[in-house]
Amino acid sequence: MILLSLGTLLMHILVGNVLPMLLVLGIVVFVHELGHFIVGRLCGVGVSTFSMGFGPELFGFNDRKGTRWRVAAMPLGGYVKFYGDQNAAGMPDDAALAKMSPEMRRQSLPAQPVWARALIVAAGPVANFILAIAIFSATAYFYGRQTLTPRIEQVEPASPAAAAGFLPGDLVLQIDGQPIAGFSDIQQIVSTHPGTTLTFVVERQGRQVTLTATPVLSDVKTPFGRQNIGRVGVAPSTDPSDIHYTYPTPLGAIGSGISDTYGFIEKTLGYVAGILMGRESASQLSGPLGIGQAVGVVASWGLVPFFNFIAWMSVSVGLINLFPIPLLDGGHLLFFAIEGSRGRPLSERTQEMGFRMGLAFVVALMLFVTVNDIWRITS
Repeated sequence: MILLSLGTLLMHILVGNVLPMLLVLGIVVFVHELGHFIVGRLCGVGVSTFSMGFGPELFGFNDRKGTRWRVAAMPLGGYVKFYGDQNAAGMPDDAALAKMSPEMRRQSLPAQPVWARALIVAAGPVANFILAIAIFSATAYFYGRQTLTPRIEQVEPASPAAAAGFLPGDLVLQIDGQPIAGFSDIQQIVSTHPGTTLTFVVERQGRQVTLTATPVLSDVKTPFGRQNIGRVGVAPSTDPSDIHYTYPTPLGAIGSGISDTYGFIEKTLGYVAGILMGRESASQLSGPLGIGQAVGVVASWGLVPFFNFIAWMSVSVGLINLFPIPLLDGGHLLFFAIEGSRGRPLSERTQEMGFRMGLAFVVALMLFVTVNDIWRITS
């Protein structure tokens, strides 16, 4: 009986968490690497390998240009290896270049001008942002957007909102000069600005009133675990007349997709800045275990939330890869910027040291987020 229950639990975790997580990461990683691949091919660079995952190959095939498309045993990631790359991290291989024929050397990545290499590297994160915009735009166009009027129904006692003078019935028009279209705009701004004094313009009984409130950092329980976010202590209206559904035009849907993507980028960068400034806790960072838990929750909500989660993950992967850390795309772009400014690339030894430091940082970060995930799940 115990073995049967354990088997049922493992099957539930596999179907409800692991498989959806691999599907989400697979889509996001494939699009990221496809961006590198397409721009590399357009720039005339030869591609030796397009790999989904790392480690031993499970299966694959060669295309007509000699690129090996493979699926590997470790599915958490992927890479495109161009001619002249030493490894999956994209380190230049001077020894291999010396043995290449003149034609292959011309098609190698190191032989390209610095601007072309920068375009190829940046194409991965850009592809992730394009995927997010496409998903947000498609869900807005085909399923519509639900907007909740930014009207306040409740004000928590002894909260920043109460101290600022907010009253039930206030309609929020602006925050720091930014127009507010829905209550989600209030949540997005407030949650990412703990400790920052914000100026609110509200409509109260037909006249405009200006109020100032400072969100406090609060530990909030969510379906994805506990999170530290800024709060002022207001609750939205529950009146059905304040819930609106709109179906944008194709152009409006694209604008909505761009706006949603930009908003998520702003929120993520605000959180990272908060960590660096000591205002935010790094305990909210998640790794594969946390992603698996979140995917399981979101998948149970329906198709649209699941697609939107793919878009959020795509933005996250694109942003992370732009951080100026050797081993990531941002590290390559940093090296290219240095090369462009000094007229010659960094030495192979310097680049190797940078990649080793980047690898150490990425491994340490993965260990940290895994511990975070275990603590969050078990608690």
